[in-house]
Amino acid sequence: MRIQIRKVGLPENKKITARTMAQDNDKEFLEYIVKALVDNPKDVKVERKVDEMGVLLSLTVNPQDMGQIIGREGSTAKAIRNLVRIVGLKNHARVNLKIEEPEGGRVQRTDKKETPEDIDNISL
Repeated sequence: MRIQIRKVGLPENKKITARTMAQDNDKEFLEYIVKALVDNPKDVKVERKVDEMGVLLSLTVNPQDMGQIIGREGSTAKAIRNLVRIVGLKNHARVNLKIEEPEGGRVQRTDKKETPEDIDNISL
């Protein structure tokens, strides 16, 4: 007598391998890190695309949170990219991170710069 065991929720012809189990680890890891950094975690979206070059993770966040993701001189973004690559190496995949720019483009700062007119009005 032969007993056949099936996993619930999976089609019969779908094999469970280490690669399928680790398939979305990089996506889940990225979501976890980014949601811990930003003020609006509900706006975090990660898309995962696989092609012949490897895995591409596209990150979209609230425009107000872009500064927290990029960091000073891009240091936070660089650290996140390194961590995602390490997770990819553990799963034998080449993983790259693309941070999507907000729809309105870059937010311009409203810092007031000194103009020649302001220099004449300076009192000591």
